Amino acid sequence: MKVQREKLVLSLLCVASLQGCMVHSVEYDHTASIECLGDPMKPLYNGGIIQNAEFNSGLMGWSTHRNIKTGVRSSPSGNKFAVVRGAGGTLSSSGNVLPSQSVYQRVRMQRDTHYSLSAWLQVHAGSAHVKAVVKAPHGERIIAGSVVAQSGCWSMLKGGMTASSSGHGEIYFESDAPVDIWVDSVSLQPFSFDEWDAHARRSANATRRSTIRFVAKSAHDDKPMANATVIIELLRAGFPFGNTMTKEILNLPAYEKWFTSRFTVATFENEMKWYSTEWNQNQEDYRIPDAMLKLANKHGIRVRGHNVFWDDQNSQIRWVRPMNTDQLKAAMQKRLKSVVSRYAGKVIHWDVVNENLHFNFFEGKFGPTASAQIYNQVGQIDHSAILFMNEFNTLEQPGDPNPVPSKYVDKMTQIRSYPGNGGLKLGVGLESHFSTPNFPYMRSALDTLAKLKLPMWLTEVDVVKGPNQVKFLEQVLREGYGHPSVNGMIMWAAWHANGCYVMCLTDNNFKNLPVGNVVDKLIAEWKTHSKAATTDENGIVELNLPHGEYNFTVTHPSVMGATIRTMTVDAASSASEHTITVRV
Repeated sequence: MKVQREKLVLSLLCVASLQGCMVHSVEYDHTASIECLGDPMKPLYNGGIIQNAEFNSGLMGWSTHRNIKTGVRSSPSGNKFAVVRGAGGTLSSSGNVLPSQSVYQRVRMQRDTHYSLSAWLQVHAGSAHVKAVVKAPHGERIIAGSVVAQSGCWSMLKGGMTASSSGHGEIYFESDAPVDIWVDSVSLQPFSFDEWDAHARRSANATRRSTIRFVAKSAHDDKPMANATVIIELLRAGFPFGNTMTKEILNLPAYEKWFTSRFTVATFENEMKWYSTEWNQNQEDYRIPDAMLKLANKHGIRVRGHNVFWDDQNSQIRWVRPMNTDQLKAAMQKRLKSVVSRYAGKVIHWDVVNENLHFNFFEGKFGPTASAQIYNQVGQIDHSAILFMNEFNTLEQPGDPNPVPSKYVDKMTQIRSYPGNGGLKLGVGLESHFSTPNFPYMRSALDTLAKLKLPMWLTEVDVVKGPNQVKFLEQVLREGYGHPSVNGMIMWAAWHANGCYVMCLTDNNFKNLPVGNVVDKLIAEWKTHSKAATTDENGIVELNLPHGEYNFTVTHPSVMGATIRTMTVDAASSASEHTITVRV
């Protein structure tokens, strides 16, 4: 039988569905994550536009691309699912090995529509990387998500795509490995752009704001004070939003003013990296990052430590590359102790081994637990910073097999399970370098990674230049801000006089470019709140406020002067009534 669970009804779309867990369209999932099930759960959205999603009517509505044997099997509990036999390793007419494919279904698709996709998958033997493929109406072959499927149990693939044309499309699953792919509980649910965007806004309001209840009372007789005026001043926004900082800020007051008036967190683009602090062996120089950190502290800007090491072979300093293992180990120990000890307690995060799903320089030298050991050592020195695994294409490119969410989860689990790492403060870092964003896939990836129950940040957000750059950037930022498991966002828009990496927010006179205007618009929108309110006859006022630190100033005609209370508004603030005692 299919698994059923209690759910919490919240809103239109499913945001926090987890790999291995089932959520319907109007629910967030608040249960524990499940890695692999004996029987799959029911399809999301009751299958959406998929016909015969659970194969209870045999293969009705389903077909195969090649002359491959297919059928429907039943588990001991009576669950039915589609199987293929001998699909792996077949040859094309030209003699090339064809990918293994599942059954497929033709579906009617509508242009300018987001499609949320999910399915439960299994392979007949071992494990294999299995991709969800949507053949769009105009013929484009779109990778909509992927998962590492196993034999003996069911894993959930969750992803999606956006249709840019109307007509018939196809949905199926394939693997480059020679495996038979088994399929069950398939769902493809359409959402209009308006529905999708409205959900992100509602989720942001529910996640990033709270309604708090104040009662103003007289210190003289403890009675409620009607018609008291409450002035609300936001001192610091609660949601961390920042940008990349460069050393040019040290000598340009205009740059300093532009940056510090907007952002509450910063990442140094290159200045804290190994090749910046020790370009020549045994000649360390921290003067620039020290000065940048001092400037950030002066303005109350928190700093992420980027990075301790980088797993990319091509990013190693020239004197590091030819070292043997003993020499490299000594150099790494010196670097790790130097940079982490210097900034321990001064940075809020460390990107520990940058991009170690795509690259494996240190694993190639020291074995598969190299990264886990580095995390262990960093955590022993800095007990306060969150230790991030920072990776690209986990949100951006469903066709990149290296950083897919299930592999990210597996790598983080490996780091967590290394002896001595159980108590580390770990975090999920998602670089977020977008070209054309796939928003259904982005949301599904965030959902899957939320199962780790770790702090999750978009760490390097940018969008390549093009006619839709401004629109795409706003949508990416709104999607991140609206997801309840995202704890902060950093732009990767470091200013350079000779041009930026991908995206500049400002020109060389520090006048905003269009993407900079979008950032300013969102910063202002996310801070919007009532500036003043008046208590009712019971001395009570209710305020819906974005999370952050506030001054509440209370005045009353019967009292000389004002009473000021400083308070942090967060998700827990609405749980109780807050009293402001107005002193005579």
